Amino acid sequence: MDNEIGLETEFAPAERASPREINAHFDGLSTTPLLHDLMRAIPNIVLILNQNRQIVFANERLLEHLEIQDIREILGQRPGELLNCIHAFETEGGCGTTRFCRHCGAVRAILQAQKGHMDVQECRILRTDGRALDLRVWATPLTFNGERLMVFAVMDIEDEKRRAMLERTFFHDILNTAGIIRGTVELLPTVEEAETARQLQALLLSATRRLIGEIEIQNELVAAEHGELQLAYENIEARAFLHELARIYTTHKVAHKKHIQVSPVAEEVVFQSDPRMLARVLGNLIKNALEASQPGDTVTLHCARAGATVRFMVHNPTVMPPEVQEQVFQRSFSTKGEGRGIGTYSIKLLTEHYLHGEVAFRSKPGEGTTFVVTYPLHPPAR
Repeated sequence: MDNEIGLETEFAPAERASPREINAHFDGLSTTPLLHDLMRAIPNIVLILNQNRQIVFANERLLEHLEIQDIREILGQRPGELLNCIHAFETEGGCGTTRFCRHCGAVRAILQAQKGHMDVQECRILRTDGRALDLRVWATPLTFNGERLMVFAVMDIEDEKRRAMLERTFFHDILNTAGIIRGTVELLPTVEEAETARQLQALLLSATRRLIGEIEIQNELVAAEHGELQLAYENIEARAFLHELARIYTTHKVAHKKHIQVSPVAEEVVFQSDPRMLARVLGNLIKNALEASQPGDTVTLHCARAGATVRFMVHNPTVMPPEVQEQVFQRSFSTKGEGRGIGTYSIKLLTEHYLHGEVAFRSKPGEGTTFVVTYPLHPPAR
């Protein structure tokens, strides 16, 4: 074959067919009337790929979606390049050749089709414009004029994933808070000291209020996904806020035989934010850190002023594996199984889209893992 050779790859082969070969496939497919009728009848985006994962034909749905008139503009591209995946342009080999592509459902489905097996996968793509795509893809082997090709169909499942994520977030969080209430109620009858009983009663009241808030916030999150969320900003003292969260999560089941401490050098910083949204973000960070920790470990909370912002840090001594670090902010990704991928994505969603902040993390041997969320002291006018 008249292919480029010698390109490096960390996953799928990097070689590409020549423009001459791609045009030959396109000419053959485009002059087949039955294929035209079938492709026009399919409501989803459909591509036909060669054995190098390059586009050699596509239906009108794709052209309409991309708002292009001539299919020749996209011939030879791979799906990730067509969709502007952030990893598709990192290497000379392009789509499918980076270490991140090992986790890509689209590439994995295509490789199965190359082996002669029809495959269906879900695919999460982060685009160069910052958007996240949730797709379901089908890759099916196709033989045309003795040539091995494949049909690659794409369905947008963003709304489906978003609804499922919001529902799981809601039930996940209210069960956490209900667990705190249950644990405190079970502990109260065993307490004899009046001061300890008063502290537990205060914790119970705080957790009950939070449970009601979780129920209320579900409606707000649905509104947020439609761009209708109204945030209720208040003055918040950062260190006191962390102490309250530490008291609440100390009684959570994931804190069993583990410790939570607020850094002794945490600063008193007053800023404006929505306390319920902030509690959801920091609460998820604390819970994730506890789940990642081993018995005897300590999760440390810290806050400090940084110029015109306040910075919160949640640290645990465990290091995340590289494959987790590569996917940590993707919607629906989880280390805890199907249907649990809500924590870090919702943290990023709430922080960056609604609270005008930024979220980042670092995870290194000898240092552990630290998530950092940064918010303006005074958010922009709403």
